[in-house]
Amino acid sequence: MILRPMAHADIAAGLRLCRAAQWNQLEDDWRCFLELKGSGCMLAERDGSVIGTAAFLRYGSSFSWISMMLVDPRERGAGIGSRLLESALDALGPQSCVRLDATPLGQPLYCRHGFVPEYELDRAKATVAAERFHPLPGAARPMEPEDLHRVLEFDRQVFGADRRELLVSLYRRAPKFAWIAGQGTLLAGYSFGRPGYLYNQLGPIIAESAAIARELVSHCFFRHDGVSFAIDVPEAAREWVPWMESVGFEVERPFLRMSRGEIRSHGLPERQFGIAGPEFG
Repeated sequence: MILRPMAHADIAAGLRLCRAAQWNQLEDDWRCFLELKGSGCMLAERDGSVIGTAAFLRYGSSFSWISMMLVDPRERGAGIGSRLLESALDALGPQSCVRLDATPLGQPLYCRHGFVPEYELDRAKATVAAERFHPLPGAARPMEPEDLHRVLEFDRQVFGADRRELLVSLYRRAPKFAWIAGQGTLLAGYSFGRPGYLYNQLGPIIAESAAIARELVSHCFFRHDGVSFAIDVPEAAREWVPWMESVGFEVERPFLRMSRGEIRSHGLPERQFGIAGPEFG
């Protein structure tokens, strides 16, 4: 077995592993790890066949992100995941903090490599029934390109790191999922989203309150009747889960945000009602 950096020609192999694991990613998601500044992906290969991956992103000097830890189901239990994680950490080099969102299956591996829990997240999914949503006129509007500058500046404070390249990528891929709330130059909230193989992912959803988060989601979903979505909700935003359940969402499974290195709070978790997904934080 060899470990090497992933290239664009390997995306098809990465998608094969996603389908085997019943994960949601598309080709554009893999491209983020190959094209965004400071990003990358390591893969494990045996006899010319890709059997595992581990991707990473650098969010400036604030922290880095590990994701796409995938091992071919036929190869699990042989330590491949551990070697891939170590190779991704080595590629990142000295970092004050490395973070990730772990599935229950992956948590023991990350614990063995020095990651500790931060907080829990819940994945909620629904097929939208538009008649359940009653958006207030003027409470939110579609995001326009000229809104991006102030959204990206505010997002740095809320997320705790600069992820402008990622958000611009999400906007270009799915402007129909990008909404903004506020009056004049005052920004009260915004959302982004992206398509997926099994469902669409709505997030990040950033808002000053649960009421504003509900308006952003309601305006978006009112236009997407019959479409399936997932929202990954951080622990600090569980206050709005009962409303989500009232409009048809079901909590499917948990994640655990974990970190290694410097232990400190990042951004404003209380304003993060939905993350960009475990791939991106």
